Amino acid sequence: MKGGWFILADAAGGAAVSGGEGAASAAATVPAEGQATGGAARPENPWAGFMMPLLLIAIFYFMFLRPQQRKEKERRKMIEQLRAGTKIVFAGGITGTIKEAREKTFLVESAGGTCLEVLRSSVQSAVEG
Repeated sequence: MKGGWFILADAAGGAAVSGGEGAASAAATVPAEGQATGGAARPENPWAGFMMPLLLIAIFYFMFLRPQQRKEKERRKMIEQLRAGTKIVFAGGITGTIKEAREKTFLVESAGGTCLEVLRSSVQSAVEG
């Protein structure tokens, strides 16, 4: 057979795979199902299947969730320290000066003397100066 692949079966149940130009004499023997490969079989570690997902979860936590939690904690601390007279920026981009700090809200004076009552959670950052 010229240029084609073929499989030869032997009496022991093994198979020899051969193919290509002149490869009939250099065929590798492949063991049949159920036959040992010649080496000692290693027992499969039952924890090996759990290690990769746990590793990926740990990487995800330390690269994405942990830094976000730190930023949110710093933002909450900054909001707790805001007092009257501080210039602030809201999540929507509106700026203003705090006139009065209440328990859950701020009374903020924006451009043109307009006073707004806003939730503390809507404050994005404090403006320097």
